[in-house]
Amino acid sequence: MARYLVTGGAGFIGSNLAEALVKSRHRVRVLDNFATGARANLTAGAGAVELLEGDLRDAAIVERAVQGIEVVFHQAALPSVARSLEDPATTHAVNATGTLTLLLAARRAGVCRVVYASSSSVYGDTPTLPKREEMPSQPKSPYAVSKLAGEQYCQVFAAALGLETVSLRYFNIFGPRQDPASPYAAVIPKFLAAMRRGERPVIFGDGKQSRDFTYVENAVRANLLAAEAPRASGEAINVACGGRVTLLELVEQLNHLLGTHLDPIFAPPRPGDVRHSQADLTRAAALLGYHPTVDLQEGLARTAAATMSHA
Repeated sequence: MARYLVTGGAGFIGSNLAEALVKSRHRVRVLDNFATGARANLTAGAGAVELLEGDLRDAAIVERAVQGIEVVFHQAALPSVARSLEDPATTHAVNATGTLTLLLAARRAGVCRVVYASSSSVYGDTPTLPKREEMPSQPKSPYAVSKLAGEQYCQVFAAALGLETVSLRYFNIFGPRQDPASPYAAVIPKFLAAMRRGERPVIFGDGKQSRDFTYVENAVRANLLAAEAPRASGEAINVACGGRVTLLELVEQLNHLLGTHLDPIFAPPRPGDVRHSQADLTRAAALLGYHPTVDLQEGLARTAAATMSHA
């Protein structure tokens, strides 16, 4: 019987997490509807992963998915600020209502703990850096609202409904299996793919906006720690590297890594984008024992190598 459920386990972060669980000889169940995930992402765990194909909005499949499970790693979501601005209702239905559906099913099934993938987007664009978990939330997009709603449902279930939950606020996670071809692709895979083709990367805005880019192995480790940390239930916790680089500096690092000399093209800023993002990791260290183990430079090198081998 699978002890661990990874929702969105065929996606970028979910498949890396499922693979880590399999390598530790755990039996893993994955729930995914393949809206943004890929079957190829599950080949590393072939045989050890039980796949349920279905949607978070389908209460019956969610009920099946949580049966016999001790810990749920809830990675499934409809990502992208831009997508949420185009279609707020679907983003809400998947991310907020889908999370509530999962929490209800997990509670009924006697799941011990749900580890929820939240987002640094919940902080919004307040100028204070670094972002600390007790700061007020000021989401700027329907995506950010939906992730905050899921996070607050998790806190209520932990405080009042007897289900342990931990919310991890991811800061710009990147790494292998991140799709560069999606119209909503994240900046690192998009830049990498373009610059490999000899194309100048497109920056929306002046390029001086900064991000706390975090290699996926750090996020996986944070999830594994959050599954067992005794004092973490009911908490929202930042997961990041604790530094920040501008997009101009990112292009410079990628040029150095790839041996290219490509200047960016500048396009108008996009609505919903946050200007600066950086995490305070004090709570992560205290409650999870989390410290990032792969820095940005090493993460970029690993990502470039992995994407080259699959090109």
